[in-house]
Amino acid sequence: MELLGYAASIIMGLTLGLIGGGGSILTVPILVYLFNVDPVLATAYSLFVVGLTSAVGSVSHFKKGNVDVKTAFVFGVPSVITVYVVRKFVIPAIPDPVFSWGTLPIEKSVFIMALFAVLMLLASVSMIRKPKKQTAQSVEKKYNYPLIITEGLIVGSITGLVGAGGGFLIIPALVLLAGLSMKKAVGTSLLIITLKSLLGFTGDIGGTLPIDYTFMLIFSAFAIVGILVGSYLTRYISNEKLKPAFGWFVLVMGVYILGKELFL
Repeated sequence: MELLGYAASIIMGLTLGLIGGGGSILTVPILVYLFNVDPVLATAYSLFVVGLTSAVGSVSHFKKGNVDVKTAFVFGVPSVITVYVVRKFVIPAIPDPVFSWGTLPIEKSVFIMALFAVLMLLASVSMIRKPKKQTAQSVEKKYNYPLIITEGLIVGSITGLVGAGGGFLIIPALVLLAGLSMKKAVGTSLLIITLKSLLGFTGDIGGTLPIDYTFMLIFSAFAIVGILVGSYLTRYISNEKLKPAFGWFVLVMGVYILGKELFL
């Protein structure tokens, strides 16, 4: 199962490199179902892995000028603060069991995985749906600071709870609220994900979670190999065809996880 898990981590990185976002949604299920990692611990590992792989993926976007540092700062600061607060204070404070469904107690691990499955369903819809074509604009839109900051807080909360990058939420927000082109939105989102994931992970350091740093670094190394190969293959493979197909896969996975955790 470990060999299968490391192979899956390469595929996760490969997907992230090919479609530019959404691939990190597989990190937690891989850790939980192939490595038998506790779901709460898996969300911590996921923050580190997603942050590191996004950092590697953002390098090429920096070189191409597809990163808007100002927007990343405006969106990223509230997001980073929220992720850290959620990891440091909220996650440890969640009771176990969280609540009871009739006579059935819903354990913390089940709650986290069910929440993650719902996030996968939302992410799959955004990947399956065809993006609207952008029209060329000579005048940059004005920043909607209150909405950008609010979106940053929301995405930070979600990332803190389930350990996912949230690129499927960040990219539309950057296009609609900050007036960025799709290419710049993708590059900027990778920088935001890097900052909020890695800095948010520090909220778990020194806590009660038994973090295995050696395993986490090895897993990250396999994922980085995948993202480097995926980034290279983008020269030959169109992500417009891959993204909807991957979206359907994520949809099926989300339904499976939700059914498994709640009913099986």
